[in-house]
Amino acid sequence: MEFWKMNGAGNDFVVLNNMDGSIDPKEYGYLAKTLCHRHLSVGADGLMVVEKPTMGGDYRMAFYNSDGSMGEMCGNGARCISRYGYENGLAGEVQRIETTAGLVVGHRLDTRHYRVRLNDPCNMRFDLPLEVEGAVYSVSYVELGNPGIPHAVVPVENLKDYDEAALFSLGRALRYHPAFPKGANVNFYEIIGEDHLYERTYERGVEDFTYACGTGTGSVVTVLTLKGQVSGHGVAVDMAGGRLTIDVERDGETITDLYLTGPTNIVCKGEITDEEL
Repeated sequence: MEFWKMNGAGNDFVVLNNMDGSIDPKEYGYLAKTLCHRHLSVGADGLMVVEKPTMGGDYRMAFYNSDGSMGEMCGNGARCISRYGYENGLAGEVQRIETTAGLVVGHRLDTRHYRVRLNDPCNMRFDLPLEVEGAVYSVSYVELGNPGIPHAVVPVENLKDYDEAALFSLGRALRYHPAFPKGANVNFYEIIGEDHLYERTYERGVEDFTYACGTGTGSVVTVLTLKGQVSGHGVAVDMAGGRLTIDVERDGETITDLYLTGPTNIVCKGEITDEEL
């Protein structure tokens, strides 16, 4: 079984090609849980499987989290798979990627940098007062796509220096908060300059902090743009794995286009020889 290992700003993935249908889709969850294990296999935040398109796209991206659960879409994953699609002749410099959350359009900017149009924001709620262990936090909520990828957006002062254990505990509590029936990816952020943010994301399905989250970054900037706290143009978001850039196009209070731009990295290519699969 041939694979690529890629990352986008530190958000890392195992990529498999199933255009020929040789892998049973019922096995995707098991493969994700197995291959993404960082001690016993390749290790990654998620598994992406390239499939034949069914809705007029260039190909379909099936995405699974490292715990084996299916994800609707992944922004950094879409940027990485855009590069995979281009370099394997599946699509050109502009490509249409089918996902569970809807169609995503990817653009090749140069060898390593790719831009994707994220799924449309919806079901937005701002400044919800949510209680966790006796403290009340102001939390906004955004979904991207249909079915939507759920994101909680939470401001935190001195985020870079925040106690790691306390932040993890808060992220896990909000991820399972009853205000979010689907659960949520929890995006903590701090504004550190004009159109410049620092962000950390506790990801649903990984159940830990990841080095970056593309849809989370898009959700944070969507909220801050609509609240007038950032311009929405070329907003730089720094995370543990590097920097992503978000551009928001809007018509009044309606977001018409949401773009995610950043680097990709092909870490390795090879063959999975796991004797326990």
